[in-house]
Amino acid sequence: MHSKLCSRRHLIESAGFGLASIAAATLLQQDGLLAADGDGLSKPVIGPQSFDMLPKQPPRPARAKAMISMFMIGGPSQMDLFDPKPELIKRDGQEYSAEVVFDNAAQASRKLMGPIAKFRPRGACGMQLSDLVPHLGDIADDITLIRSMHSDVNNHLPAMYALNTGAGSRGRATLGAWITQSLGSMSQELPAFVALTHPSGMPLMGSENWSNGALPSLFQGTVVRPTEPRMLNLDPPPRLRGTAQKNQLDLIAALNQSHLENHPGEDDLAARMASYQLAARMQVSAREAFDLSSESAATLEMYGINNKTTQDYGTRCLIARRLVERGVRFVQIFNNGQSWDHHESIATALPQRCAEIDQPAAALVKDLKQRGMLDETLVQFTGEMGRLPVIQIPAGNEPLKRVGRDHNTFGFSQWVAGGGMKSGYVHGATDETGFAASENKVHVHDLHATMLHLLGIDHERLTYRYAGRDFRLTDVHGRVVKDMLS
Repeated sequence: MHSKLCSRRHLIESAGFGLASIAAATLLQQDGLLAADGDGLSKPVIGPQSFDMLPKQPPRPARAKAMISMFMIGGPSQMDLFDPKPELIKRDGQEYSAEVVFDNAAQASRKLMGPIAKFRPRGACGMQLSDLVPHLGDIADDITLIRSMHSDVNNHLPAMYALNTGAGSRGRATLGAWITQSLGSMSQELPAFVALTHPSGMPLMGSENWSNGALPSLFQGTVVRPTEPRMLNLDPPPRLRGTAQKNQLDLIAALNQSHLENHPGEDDLAARMASYQLAARMQVSAREAFDLSSESAATLEMYGINNKTTQDYGTRCLIARRLVERGVRFVQIFNNGQSWDHHESIATALPQRCAEIDQPAAALVKDLKQRGMLDETLVQFTGEMGRLPVIQIPAGNEPLKRVGRDHNTFGFSQWVAGGGMKSGYVHGATDETGFAASENKVHVHDLHATMLHLLGIDHERLTYRYAGRDFRLTDVHGRVVKDMLS
């Protein structure tokens, strides 16, 4: 038996048949029972539970089957994009006398700053949106705009953890992992949870954005690169193509199964076995999903793929639609670093960011709608925070025109479309300057509870036992915001 186990280990460690980054949930390198990214949490032996990606019936009636999240890391400025404040125009340059919380106290100022662009009513609903996002204005009648978001932490990392995992600290499972753990995949040829990254680099926090936390690693997100090859090692080397690869996979499967029978409760091993099977199937299906050559010229034009400014984000939005169309449960699209973090030069930097994403993000909603998919797909556009109504003065002797805005999680905006959300609806409000949510507040936990509800999941019953306690995405908080539901 000892020699058999050694052979299994040797074979897995030395196998080079092109699967190393295809099913990123459980890869060849993950030989130990550890949580993702060295968070120091060892996986529990939980007994003879079974984990798979087979599609599961939602515990409750569902309005949505899938979700696409566009994550604008850094914190888009709500009073410059989504939350018009006439008082800021009126009092531009005046001292702000009310309480304000600065994250960067060294460069803080109490001078109010008006919006950098004009607002105007959009759509039949008359939703007020900035001129910086005219294409999003075209879908005003399809979205719920939440102007009263808030969370408990005022810096990027904890705010991102909160928005993605419901907790302000690392090591927890992300929203995509929870959804796939509960609902499984609608495709047995593609991952259930996909993260689309930016050509200029990984987002802030890297792979923690799609971590499974303490959940079985089968539910971790799979990274899709922004350029070809979209997935590394999709093809096996010539010596292991065809029958040779099949024979090796069959042998590894047999050895893994033998090991699992002698070590019940090792859920990561079962997950790894499922990943090998998925990876083999993906060698055909993934390539087809990423191939845009079958899309019409009108579709490519709608997403802005022929325009250098919008090409990247348009391509990733279109791939997101194609993935959901083929049964992927959760897709998240990231920018690089924290490129919406406009502490300075907001008057020039924010319009540049908007020009890159405005048309593609709107096209995604339009495309899903015209294909009859929007009613069953939640589409989210969010950052982890917003900005302050006062200016932040750059360090040194920078000209005043280079001012920006500091962090603000006391009040910010995001929008959600489809999947049972109201259309052409504005929910909540911030105070007269946009500093803090003041009406119909929506905490991050409330947002998670609401989106899970639309997917047919009761957030209070979605639990995973680890280290002696039951964990939830919403912890012990959260409520379904029924006013936002259609």
